[in-house]
Amino acid sequence: MKAGKQRSKPIRVLIVAAPPDWPGGQAVQAARLLEGLKREPGVEAELLPIRPRLPGALQLLHKVKYVRTVVNTTAYLALLLLRLPRFDVAHVFAASYFSFVISPAPAVLIAKLYGKSVLLNYHSGEAEDHLRRWPRSTKLIFRLADRLVVPSRYLVGVFARFGIEAEAVSNTVPLERFNFRERRPLRPTLLSNRNLESHYNVADTLRAFSLVERRVPGARLIVAGDGREHARLRALAAELGLKRVEFIGAAPPDRMPELYDRADIFVNSSLVDNMPLSLIEAFACGLAVVSSDAGGIPILVTGGETGLLSPCGDYEALAANVVRLLEDQRMAAGLINRARDACRQYTWEAARGSWLKIYESIVGGNDKCQISNGK
Repeated sequence: MKAGKQRSKPIRVLIVAAPPDWPGGQAVQAARLLEGLKREPGVEAELLPIRPRLPGALQLLHKVKYVRTVVNTTAYLALLLLRLPRFDVAHVFAASYFSFVISPAPAVLIAKLYGKSVLLNYHSGEAEDHLRRWPRSTKLIFRLADRLVVPSRYLVGVFARFGIEAEAVSNTVPLERFNFRERRPLRPTLLSNRNLESHYNVADTLRAFSLVERRVPGARLIVAGDGREHARLRALAAELGLKRVEFIGAAPPDRMPELYDRADIFVNSSLVDNMPLSLIEAFACGLAVVSSDAGGIPILVTGGETGLLSPCGDYEALAANVVRLLEDQRMAAGLINRARDACRQYTWEAARGSWLKIYESIVGGNDKCQISNGK
């Protein structure tokens, strides 16, 4: 779009992403993006879920293994073909590995078939391994995208190492929904809110808590989330003899403020990560944050300033940081207050200008995602 020239019509954006009821930060972030864009007079935005809701009795097909995959894929492709022609931009959320092939890749290909602009919004902390192991399929899709956007400077650096140009627009948190509570004194009530998958390494949170429980009378751990590691983690808790651990399953987004309010310390022991929304939400609610230094977390959590960090896989250091917070309440209060101030950079108001500028640029100039020929 030429400088000074105004569009006579709103930019129409189709957000292709997981539906709001899916677990994980991407679905939450897509819902928040849609909510923000709907307040913008220059944009008309809608969501196309990667798993469409089937009408009536057809929902029973979701319970039939293999059949549900065929039905979901067919419905998803049909909706892409039917709805994309009405939009100017396909804003496609992307994760890694096989999900990249079955969800964002078809959306990008169909959008380009119709001559539409594509913003590929990649969120996975597993990007480096994905790009190394799946070079052909990823490079094709990234070349077709008009712009590649990631939620952190960490991922910008990862893509740069593969000769792919990306830009960062941070995840957002509606601070008004997360009540900040003073935690003085800081209680030994810990919260883990990550999906129960191997790369989030909740096992080390349990191991760390076993050490905390020995040293701190009355220490408690709440484990929120679900996933393939659920049974193994429960067995590990029993093996460690944990007395005050509570597995509550996955919590929907509207329950999260209540869940954060139950705890005083947020614990994260992930091995692979990018920019976890749960850590920002913990900041906003006033929890002290103790985390591993996986991936982009040190950009989000400044060690010794807004939280305490430990090396990946070192659950003893994780436990020591929890005890340190409880023994030095003044230090903990300082971390919490500085983290609260840092939250302002993750609001919709902070991110909206970047999104609008990108949409205007790719609709007007149709800039391509730059990939060097050397990789």
